[in-house]
Amino acid sequence: MNSTTAEHGSTTTADAIRATFLDFFAARGHTVVPSASVIPAADPTLMFVNAGMVPFKNVFSGQEARPYTRATSSQKCIRISGKHNDLDNVGVTARHQTFFEMLGNFSFGDYFKEEAIHSAWELLTKVYEIPKDRIIISVFKGGDGFPADDEAAEIWRKITGFGDDRIVRLGLADNFWSMGDTGPCGPCSEIHVYQGNDLDVSSFGQEVTIDGVGWTELWNLVFMQFDRASKGAPVTELPSPCIDTGMGLERVACVLQGVMSNYDTDLLRPLVEKVATLSGKPYQSSRSHDDVAMRVIADHARATAFLIAEGVMPDKQKREYVLRRVMRRAIRHGHQLGIARPFLHEVAGEVVDRMGAVYPELVDRRGLIEHVVEDEEVRFRATLKRGVKILNERFAELRSRGEQTLPTSAAAELYSTYGFPLDLTEVISAESGFTVDVEGARAIVHEDHEGDGPIDPNAAVDSVYHQVNQAPASFIGYESEVGHSTVTAIVRVSVDAEGEAKPTLAAVERAGVGETIDLAVAQTPFYAESGGQVGDVGTIRAPGLRIAVTDTHTPLPGLILHRGVIEEGSVELGQELELAVDHASRAATRRNHSATHLLHWALREVLGEHASQKGSRVGPDVLRFDFTHSRRLTPEQITEIERLVNDKILADAPVATDVLPFDVAKQKGAQAIFEEKYGDTVRMVTMTPEVVELCGGTHVSALGQIGLFKILSEGGIAAGVGRIFAATGHNALRHVHEIEDELWRAKQAAKAEAGDLVRKIERMSERERELERKLAKLQRSLLEGSSAGGIDAILGRAREIDGIKVLGYRAPDGTESAALRELAEKLRDRLGGPAAVVLGSSADGKAKLVAVVSKAAVKRVRAGDVVKDVATIVGGRGGGRPDLAQAGGNDVARLDDAIAAVHDLVQQKIQA
Repeated sequence: MNSTTAEHGSTTTADAIRATFLDFFAARGHTVVPSASVIPAADPTLMFVNAGMVPFKNVFSGQEARPYTRATSSQKCIRISGKHNDLDNVGVTARHQTFFEMLGNFSFGDYFKEEAIHSAWELLTKVYEIPKDRIIISVFKGGDGFPADDEAAEIWRKITGFGDDRIVRLGLADNFWSMGDTGPCGPCSEIHVYQGNDLDVSSFGQEVTIDGVGWTELWNLVFMQFDRASKGAPVTELPSPCIDTGMGLERVACVLQGVMSNYDTDLLRPLVEKVATLSGKPYQSSRSHDDVAMRVIADHARATAFLIAEGVMPDKQKREYVLRRVMRRAIRHGHQLGIARPFLHEVAGEVVDRMGAVYPELVDRRGLIEHVVEDEEVRFRATLKRGVKILNERFAELRSRGEQTLPTSAAAELYSTYGFPLDLTEVISAESGFTVDVEGARAIVHEDHEGDGPIDPNAAVDSVYHQVNQAPASFIGYESEVGHSTVTAIVRVSVDAEGEAKPTLAAVERAGVGETIDLAVAQTPFYAESGGQVGDVGTIRAPGLRIAVTDTHTPLPGLILHRGVIEEGSVELGQELELAVDHASRAATRRNHSATHLLHWALREVLGEHASQKGSRVGPDVLRFDFTHSRRLTPEQITEIERLVNDKILADAPVATDVLPFDVAKQKGAQAIFEEKYGDTVRMVTMTPEVVELCGGTHVSALGQIGLFKILSEGGIAAGVGRIFAATGHNALRHVHEIEDELWRAKQAAKAEAGDLVRKIERMSERERELERKLAKLQRSLLEGSSAGGIDAILGRAREIDGIKVLGYRAPDGTESAALRELAEKLRDRLGGPAAVVLGSSADGKAKLVAVVSKAAVKRVRAGDVVKDVATIVGGRGGGRPDLAQAGGNDVARLDDAIAAVHDLVQQKIQA
């Protein structure tokens, strides 16, 4: 056994290590802060929370105040792609994961270096009992205008008794931390532990391998003591220096449990063994391909489960793309292990079993996690099978020509036509001995899916709002739609060329008629946009003053801003105002918002527990509700959902609200919503015993006030996510009237009697199809037997280019697509042997193109490539299979030019 393990180490569970850490700092005056979401609220420019300090960023920068000056947490973190890219190392090294937990203790202007160092040393050596002779400390040696951290080195000497051989000095890259080019920064001190039996201090820097020994960077203590006002500016001392530390739970568990790899700890080894069981292969803790694959799947299953539990669904953009990439990477490793059926949902279920006690959101959303993961795997396995087959065909073709580079266009076509991921094309190409320009392919398909980089560089809150963010405003809108208060801040708002409102760089003390402003008051009845509910509109008045409020928003917690135009008079700081919410708009919004909760319940009743809210938008006119489900709703399901919701409305149950601790609300069965971020105290809305949800929005006082609920439309917006638009009250009734009016007009047009409309339309549709068939037949006859000599005359236009017969021809205007395609195939077959045919026609002011290539020629020229180039001449685009492709364009005047260019374009493709 590894000699670093104390007698109790082999039985030290990760749960116990985590609890010990938090208890240790709680006993020293730290507030235990639950893990924040991995979707960062404090820094909207980040894709994911990638360090334990991220939820406290605004506290460190002085932009947010907390009711404590000491904190400790075990924070969920994800590092995938972007600046913090651990993805390629996952499963290969002993220490890298995409998902991990970061243990940390924080001081916000309270204690500093000496207490932080003393606490770390005591916890590691006296509580966790890590042998002192296996520890080395690193401190900052100075650089870039920052002094060496001699203070930290001296404290370490005093506490540990170490000399310079055990307190090493490193530079900026290793021992200095900054939040960015500007803001708080400072030196850090790392604690490294040696794992193995033959300790050699001179080997410091050798990292632990999967099946070897070495040093582990265990804990990083950051001493935030400097500030830099602007990039390149001199640094100054912070008036209240802070402490930020981070220690990976997986790493300390590895040390205390006496194993060489994080994947052999009780956090990850059960997941690895689950994969081994599913694959029927033993796990041997080696660097073999199979063992790496098992580790990758174990890690990716954790990231998958946690991301889905927090409302991220696999899709094509931003966070959703990152999740899809991780899932598909795991699925492909399972495929290579020989697991022939969907399996990842079972490993994700094991994550829930192992970690659900600490993170109950996993348990709450087990059904959703397993449903989404299995559904994604079923789809991807079909994509994988198709894509690998196409790639192998291209590889064989390229090898026959002695080539080792997959064309960029081929990789792009695999993605755009079949949805085959570019990074997977790169991996499979490399494994098969081919290179491919993936970045070039990304440029072709305009793909831009970065992982852990900025999700939206412009999403950071404007500094002016931090300047005016004083005491939190009091919201009185649950009780009243009218209130009186005083002005606490005014921000002048300008509108840019795109119509976007932009605040000025500083708040103002007074604004006059015609100006657009953001107005803050001490208390307000106006609801600020949040939780999917739009901000209230209304009027703000005072003698000689009238402001039309067009929106209410909250850029920072507690800061409620009324955006409006001053229609009369002027407003200034400290002025007394009357604030009146527009009653009709508020009432309609209340009806829609309450209906979303009933809809959420009805969806779960009809579709299953996986149908959870993914997002919503509630305004006075319509409600939009996004939910997790992989299929379109059937008419029968829509009818049943409407029936369930309207039954609840007719029952007219009173709606009760309670403000209580989050844990108590959860115990009472309250449903938490993905898009909401909850504090310690929450507002619980109870509509019926089955409909109990956490919500801060405004609601009806009794369900009967909703009136009528009607679904307007439904459909999918992303893989596994559906969207419903619905209306209530007068808006629902208006929709019903519109349907009735449309039915009446349809009956008039069809000359149908009551109850006869459907039969009439069916007969008219059949008649239309019959006429279309006759028209197509007539067009084919005219094309083949035209006065120009028929089909033989058309074939005479063909030219042979390097052994391939190439034909371009403009068919008569108005030719239907089906007839055009049929003629092209007939011409190709009549030409015989290697042949390529491109036909064009015009209809409804647009150019139509079709290209066909015979099997004998498809290895040298592809229909999709040819038609794309021809289509550019008529200002269009297109594509398709190697043997058949279609395109269109708006420049009909250049259709003859496009057809005339066919021979030259095909020649270029053949010789490329």
